[in-house]
Amino acid sequence: MTTFTLNDELRTIDGPEDMPLLWALRDLVELKGTKFGCGAGLCGACTVHLNGEAVRSCQTSLAEVANGKVTTIEFVGSTEVGRKVQAAWVEIDVPQCGYCQPGQIMSATALLADNAAPNAQQITEAMSGNICRCGTYARIRQAIELAARS
Repeated sequence: MTTFTLNDELRTIDGPEDMPLLWALRDLVELKGTKFGCGAGLCGACTVHLNGEAVRSCQTSLAEVANGKVTTIEFVGSTEVGRKVQAAWVEIDVPQCGYCQPGQIMSATALLADNAAPNAQQITEAMSGNICRCGTYARIRQAIELAARS
């Protein structure tokens, strides 16, 4: 049993401590927005926030989130920065297939929550672990820049 705050609600998850957070979210809590991509923490599709930091949920165990605060794509829009990022994603029409976009949005939101006016290099560094197989990187960058200006 692991207790942590999930999307501003205290939750106790009955799963093994070594279970990846990704599977606890998808299979035990039935929050399907966080996506499985590679399972090795390389693609970023499974990105969530743990205590405000972007982390790969496929590589984060339930034990690591005990007593912490986890935010998923389903809840990120409840924050001011999350709303700005989501609005920018819509305005720029970022998604093509959309599969990686929850992870992209979570990484972008963590960046802008930490740095409201990132430069090009900081955006590149923050987003470097998120892969988009459709190649929407230019639109992702534009949306982050738009969200930062708004």
